[in-house]
Amino acid sequence: MATERTGPATPEFERIAQGANQLAEMFRQSAVASLKPFEQPGQGTALQGHKLQGADEIDEMTRTLTRVAETWLKDPEKALQAQTKLNQSFAALWASALTRMQGAAAAPVVEPEARDKRFAHADWSANPVFDLIKQSYLILGRWAEEMVETAEGIDEHTRHKAEFYLRQLLSAYSPSNFVMTNPELLRQTLEEGGANLLRGMKMLQEDLEAGGGQLRVRQTDLNAFTFGEDVAVTPGEVIFRNDLMELIQYTPTTETVLKRPLLIVPPWINKYYILDLNPKKSLIGWMVSQGITVFVISWVNPDERHRDKDFESYMREGIETAIDMIGVATGETEVAAAGYCVGGTLLAVTLAYQAATGNRRIKSATFLTTQVDFTHAGDLKVFADEGQIKVIEERMAERGYLEGARMANAFNMLRPNDLIWSYVVNNYVRGKAPAAFDLLYWNADATRMPAANHSFYLRNCYLNNTLSKGQMVLGNVRLDLKKVKVPVFNLATREDHIAPALSVFEGSGKFGGKVDYVLAGSGHIAGVVNPPGPKAKYGFRTGGPARGKFEEWVERATEHEGSWWPYWFKWLEEQAPERVPARIPGTGALPSLCPAPGTYVRMKA
Repeated sequence: MATERTGPATPEFERIAQGANQLAEMFRQSAVASLKPFEQPGQGTALQGHKLQGADEIDEMTRTLTRVAETWLKDPEKALQAQTKLNQSFAALWASALTRMQGAAAAPVVEPEARDKRFAHADWSANPVFDLIKQSYLILGRWAEEMVETAEGIDEHTRHKAEFYLRQLLSAYSPSNFVMTNPELLRQTLEEGGANLLRGMKMLQEDLEAGGGQLRVRQTDLNAFTFGEDVAVTPGEVIFRNDLMELIQYTPTTETVLKRPLLIVPPWINKYYILDLNPKKSLIGWMVSQGITVFVISWVNPDERHRDKDFESYMREGIETAIDMIGVATGETEVAAAGYCVGGTLLAVTLAYQAATGNRRIKSATFLTTQVDFTHAGDLKVFADEGQIKVIEERMAERGYLEGARMANAFNMLRPNDLIWSYVVNNYVRGKAPAAFDLLYWNADATRMPAANHSFYLRNCYLNNTLSKGQMVLGNVRLDLKKVKVPVFNLATREDHIAPALSVFEGSGKFGGKVDYVLAGSGHIAGVVNPPGPKAKYGFRTGGPARGKFEEWVERATEHEGSWWPYWFKWLEEQAPERVPARIPGTGALPSLCPAPGTYVRMKA
């Protein structure tokens, strides 16, 4: 009879020693791979050539946190009080730890937030040593956060940056990230004789090689998806192509369709297929199933040839050209339009431009987590002050574009525990390859930004907020959103880190016509991609015009279960309910150039 295992296996020290030798060799190989950026032909050494990616951020982090520290050093008495408070917290912790070591129960001095998954394993609380490590980290982290929050003599932008950068440091130095301070990792490493670390080092080597010496932490299996089969799945045809975009028209699935076509303007800082991940959660596919003739812009992944493509170029060669081509394909001179994230910002700019020039072909606008007023733009404002924008512009001037990885890293830094360190630990310490996940495949499929476009966006939106102030000038035309009178559906999501719900709410008041503000659950992606049906994860709130204070609007709003999609379709249909026979893409005046999803979406950064 087999003996039941009652505890962890005894570590095989000979196997651990062999693994350590292999680990040392793999570490050497990884170090060699990490030096590749220093050896680019014709660029000299790192000191002679360009800064490595991330160096600018580290410099800015150091400068910002040093400024906060200096404010405390200027007032020794206040600094002493803060140090005393920290010492008292650690004294209480030591007293609690001694009580536990003597076999008595003791209440924790500090506990993690309920949604903090890093310390969920029972050993973090049951084992006195690891409980001491955990609470020490939490005490020090919260003390540091209070130091930033209460620092005197610094402006709010600097405070915001300090809070953001401190969050990055605290996430990086969490005891949950290291073998010797994480009970789960220590147990696994001992049980596997360090084999998990060998697997992790192999993946680290692969990721360094894939990034040319810069670490690209994998979040999913990048070989598990094929365009048109696993992602970007809705059938359609590319009916037009220029230097900036491909225009996709989707194949109808109903006998009749709404007469007025719909143009979707996705962001160019990501690829459009977030709205078409798979048949079960494709917003595009669902729109087609409701009887809408859907057109989508698929932006090019730009390179040095596109360095001078600015916001006006994206408006004229993107949205306005797409409307022209929709007219050729369908015979319709009017469209409904929907914009997602910065695609929505571009759509708002286009509406203001058309209102100023009398070219009013867009008859209704749907904005999905879109900002037009950047006063409350969230953590991305950390990267948008004059000094940092100049650094970004200098980098873009070298190649004509901003590398896609830099924007992807910025988005990951908004949620470092979930999008960075959980994968570092899973991949390189646990030695587990991440599972195949279409959303994270899309997240890793980065796009570049043309220098002229990105500079205009950073300066006019995040830095100077000119659109909301009526000061933005495009094509020698001053833009005024108050002249935009078309019906607007303005969707925000409650936990959005990129386009905060308050920011979208404030932006609603900048338009001159009727705005239906809707607040969905969850965040920037999950709150938008929330299909109807019994498995709809999040509800939404409606409450009439976005007036007064945001908190008061939320309190009086009506909460609905399920997806916002049917509510939106009813709103859209009411604008223009007339129907016509379904339109087959590629059979009219614009023949098919290739099947959807086209060629531009396949371009890698």
